[in-house]
Amino acid sequence: MVKNVDEELSSIFIIFGGTGDLTKRKLIPAIYSLMYEDKLPENFTIVSIGRREKTDEEYRKEMYEFVNKFSRISVNNERWKKFSKRIFYKKFDFTTDDEGYKYLDSYLEIIEKKYSTGGKRLYYLAVASDFFELIIGKLNNNGMVNRVTGWQRIMIEKPFGSSLATARTLNHNISKLISEENIFRVDHYLGKEMVQNILAIRFGNSLFEPLWNANYIDNIQITSYELLGVENRGDYYENAGILKDMLQNHLLQMLTMIAMEPPVDFKPKSIIDEKVKVLRSLRPFTSESFIENIVRGQYGEGELNGMKAAGYREEDGVSSTSNTDTFIALKTYIDNFRFGGVPIYIRAGKRMNTKSTEIVIQFKKLPGINYYNEFNEIVHNLLVLKIQPEEGFFFQLNAKKPGSEFKIEKVELNYCQSCKYSNNSFEAYERLLLDAIKNNSSLFTSWDEVKYSWKYIESIEKEFKNNIPNYPNYLAGTTGPKEAIDLIEKDGREWWNAASK
Repeated sequence: MVKNVDEELSSIFIIFGGTGDLTKRKLIPAIYSLMYEDKLPENFTIVSIGRREKTDEEYRKEMYEFVNKFSRISVNNERWKKFSKRIFYKKFDFTTDDEGYKYLDSYLEIIEKKYSTGGKRLYYLAVASDFFELIIGKLNNNGMVNRVTGWQRIMIEKPFGSSLATARTLNHNISKLISEENIFRVDHYLGKEMVQNILAIRFGNSLFEPLWNANYIDNIQITSYELLGVENRGDYYENAGILKDMLQNHLLQMLTMIAMEPPVDFKPKSIIDEKVKVLRSLRPFTSESFIENIVRGQYGEGELNGMKAAGYREEDGVSSTSNTDTFIALKTYIDNFRFGGVPIYIRAGKRMNTKSTEIVIQFKKLPGINYYNEFNEIVHNLLVLKIQPEEGFFFQLNAKKPGSEFKIEKVELNYCQSCKYSNNSFEAYERLLLDAIKNNSSLFTSWDEVKYSWKYIESIEKEFKNNIPNYPNYLAGTTGPKEAIDLIEKDGREWWNAASK
C-alpha cells in the first residue's frame, strides 16, 4: 500500500448493517480489493455497526472468510493483516439507541485523530429502506453530518421508496437533513464495466454515433434473466415484484445510457441531465396500450439443471395465492426526435433457463437488398452488449460465404472483455465505493431520475390490478410465458439471445 494516494480519500467508511449479506459479500471484499491495488490510502478505516455481540478480532476473522470467498483478488495474508487492523466493529441498536450514536460519534473522532482522516466520513446504509430516514435523522440530531470539518456523504441502496409518493416523502425528509450532492443512491448495475462501456462505444466510434437514431435502428432489446428464484427474500419480493426490483431501477438505468443525447462533457451533472431527459420522454402506458404491450409472469414448479425447482408460491415468505410478478416483458417507446418510432423491448425474469443480461441494438436492413436474390439470407446488423455473466460485445455483419456461389453468411466480430481482463476488471461495488469517496456522482441515481422512473412505473402499476394473469404461467427453468414471444413476433421480430450463441 502506498502513501501518495490523494489525501482527499483519507476517510472513515461507516457501515450500518455490518453483519449483513451485502457487507460480507460485496462491501468488505470491494474495499479489500481497492486497498490491495493501492486505490485507497493507508489510513483509510472501516467501522462496522451491528446488533450482534462481537469483538474486533471476531469480526475481522469473520470478514476474512468472506473476503477469501468473494473478493476478485486472492487474499494475501500479509496485506490482510495490515488491512484488517483498520477494521473495527461496534455493537448498538441503531434503530432505538440514541446514546449509541453519541458514543459512535465520540469513537469516530478518536479514529479521526489517530488516523488523520480530517473529519471525512462515508456512511453506508446497508439496511432495509425503512430505516433510511430514521438513521439519517439520528445522524443529523447528533451532529454527525453537515460538520464543519471534512465531508460527510451517505450511500443508500435501492429501493428508494415503494411508489412515487413514498419516494417523494423520503426525499423531502432526508433532503432537509443532508444536501442532495451528498446523497449517493446506489444502483449497482451502473457500476458494471460494460454498462459504462456504453458511453465509450457510442461516443468513441464514428461507426456508431451517426447511426444511433430512428433512421438506422430497427429496435432495441434489453434482457435480464436470472437462474435464481427469490431465495430468502420472499417477504421483500412480495412487496416489490419484478417491476420494482428490476424495471424501476436497473433496466431503466441501462436504457438511459443507451438512449441519452451526447452530454456537453462527462461531468456528473451533464450525464445525469441527459439521462433524465430520456426518462421524461418515455411514453406512459394507457389501459389500451397496457393490454397490447405488456406480458406478466410468475414461475411455477419446474426443473433447473436436472434438479426440481420450487414454484414462487412455495418459496419462504410468499403467499400460497400470491399474484406477485417474477417476469415482465414489454414494448415501449421514447417520444423524442432521436428515437421516435423505434420500439424498445424489455424483459426480465427469475428462475429462467439462463443467467444473462444483455442489450441488443438491431439496425435496419438496407431497402435495396430486397431486389437482390443473392441477399435472401441476409440478417440484420446487430450490436450486442453483454453485461453479465460474460462481459463484452459483438457486432454482427453480413459477408460472402467462401465458395463458387454468391451466398451470404453472418459474421460476428466478438470482444470478450472478461476473458481478456480476467480478475483485473473492477467489480461494480469497487467502482461505486471509490467514486463516492472521490465525490463523483455520475454513476449514482439522482432524485430527478428516481422521480421520473417512478412516474413511468406507476403508469404500468395502475393497470396491474385489472389485468391479473392466471398464475403460475411459466415453469421454472424455462424461457418464460409464451405471450412474451408473441409480443415481439407479432411485430415481425424476434428476441435475440446472445447467451445461447
